[in-house]
Amino acid sequence: QVQLVESGGGLVQAGGSLRLSCAASGRTLSSYAMGWFRQAPGKEREFVATISWSGGSTYYADSVKGRFIISRDNAKNTVYLQMNSLKPEDTAVYSCAARSAPSGSSYTDSYDYWGQGTRVTVSS
Repeated sequence: QVQLVESGGGLVQAGGSLRLSCAASGRTLSSYAMGWFRQAPGKEREFVATISWSGGSTYYADSVKGRFIISRDNAKNTVYLQMNSLKPEDTAVYSCAARSAPSGSSYTDSYDYWGQGTRVTVSS
């Protein structure tokens, strides 16, 4: 079992930055590819970014490419999402997820463990 806890969300003005963290416990995170997803009010959960278990491969949704950066520190059992140039449409609850595979994925159903999420609100 892997327990995931997100932090770092909050209220920020458009154009600002936030860094989200996802801390894992229970098992070493180096055995899992990781992903970040988000869900805006009234909308379905959508893929944001994913990273392989080594950190050598990353993939982003087109909507965040060039603005967000996913990274991981396996020694700290933590995954990060650096969010820059934030827009009001980035407002959502952001959740991290762990996948028992070496490569990342953009598919929600391919993940085994989920955190509770952290809320990000971007004001215009």
